[in-house]
Amino acid sequence: MTTLMEPGTVTTRRSSRLMWAILGLVLLADALDVIDATVTNIAAPTIARELDGGVSLIKWLGPAYMLAMGVLLVVGGRLGDKFGQRRLFLIGMGGFTLASAVAGFSPDPALLIVARVAQGAFGALLIPQGMAIMTKAFTPAMLAKAFGLFGPVLGLSSVGGPVLAGFVISADVFGLSWRPIFLINIVLGVVGLVMAVKILPRDDDGDRSAVVDGWGSGLLAVTMLGLLYGLIEGSTNGWSVIPIASITVGVLFFAAFAHRQRTATHPLITPSLMKNRGFTSGLLVCLVAVAAGTGLLFVLSLFLQVGLHVSPRDTSLGLVPLTLGLVAAGFAAMGGLVAKLGRRLVFIGLTVDLVGCGWVLVLVDHSGTNVGLWALAPAFFVIGVGIGLSFATIPAVALGDAKPDEAGSASGSFSSIQQLASAIGSAAVTSVFFQTATSGPAHAMKVSLIVVLAVTALSLPVVALMPRKAPSEPQQ
Repeated sequence: MTTLMEPGTVTTRRSSRLMWAILGLVLLADALDVIDATVTNIAAPTIARELDGGVSLIKWLGPAYMLAMGVLLVVGGRLGDKFGQRRLFLIGMGGFTLASAVAGFSPDPALLIVARVAQGAFGALLIPQGMAIMTKAFTPAMLAKAFGLFGPVLGLSSVGGPVLAGFVISADVFGLSWRPIFLINIVLGVVGLVMAVKILPRDDDGDRSAVVDGWGSGLLAVTMLGLLYGLIEGSTNGWSVIPIASITVGVLFFAAFAHRQRTATHPLITPSLMKNRGFTSGLLVCLVAVAAGTGLLFVLSLFLQVGLHVSPRDTSLGLVPLTLGLVAAGFAAMGGLVAKLGRRLVFIGLTVDLVGCGWVLVLVDHSGTNVGLWALAPAFFVIGVGIGLSFATIPAVALGDAKPDEAGSASGSFSSIQQLASAIGSAAVTSVFFQTATSGPAHAMKVSLIVVLAVTALSLPVVALMPRKAPSEPQQ
């Protein structure tokens, strides 16, 4: 087996090719994550209709994946430190592939949701290992090249997920309808596993002294599950005792989680970070902005399909202007704007997002379900620019006051918060949409937009508490 024996050592052309192969493998893993996080935005109505899952299935398809990913992401990184990144990468890739197969062949909604949870859980084991492997094995020059490729590849993946779903469903390959959007992962996953076995450096010894806070992770998992289940169940079937009790349990377990973070010897979040005003305000802005933005993207897809009766393929194409705006703005932000403008860029991004949402609100209020895709395209692009500027900038700026020894915990915390916020946003905003859909999809879209506008606007004053500038050097 070919391995890199020393971190950062490049002695032959062969070792250079090996590093490029490792980079390709890590990018494949990250692209799979992004695609599977977004693919159900388009596919959800079709899946729910064919499996007779109803509104509840639509609400759970995205959050189930994001919930498991968010809760376990930091734990996945710690497990890699403890047992070796190569071993966890193989386990994560293998489990993700198997879970994708189960999702693709699921005969009922319950098994599909279980498979989505498993995808997120194994993805949380897989994703953190790639960066750690590259940091150990690459030269500084190669590492810089690698970081430069992540933005374009993940940006294309975020576009590719919904577009893939739309075209696959419309093509109805072999009469399988939506199932190939998951089944394709079997091929990609097997390719990834074969590559990983052959090229990843061995690190079987690991650091067995590394501590994973299982109790903290468990408390956080119950917190999020309680809140999401209560929200989705209550908005779908009425606010009976069960959803209210579920939300109450979630709140109580969150209090227990907060207490655990203050008292644990090795908490999931470094305690000093929670005393850092810039970091905690950035975390709050991230939670609100990502929740609102992710929920908005989901209900826009629902409105196009349910309200305008647009096909999945045309829906994916109709959302391309939004995604292009998001990708272009993200590249511009990380290409120098974030270092130059700092927290002002976060404020600009959120404000542009508000303008785009207001634009769509005016169009829907004026034309209802008669509004056309071409009329929506400019507003969608503006929304994409706003989301791209803010999403790319918030984590970078929030780390401006973090110490070097806090950077790892801070970055991991933001990755988890982004996933959990995505789960909350998808569940909350779609719940608003379906709760108000009895008065028509146009009314439901307007109410959803008003909620997104209000929540996003509330985050603007908090931006002033974030650090003025992003770190001068990238935090690893």
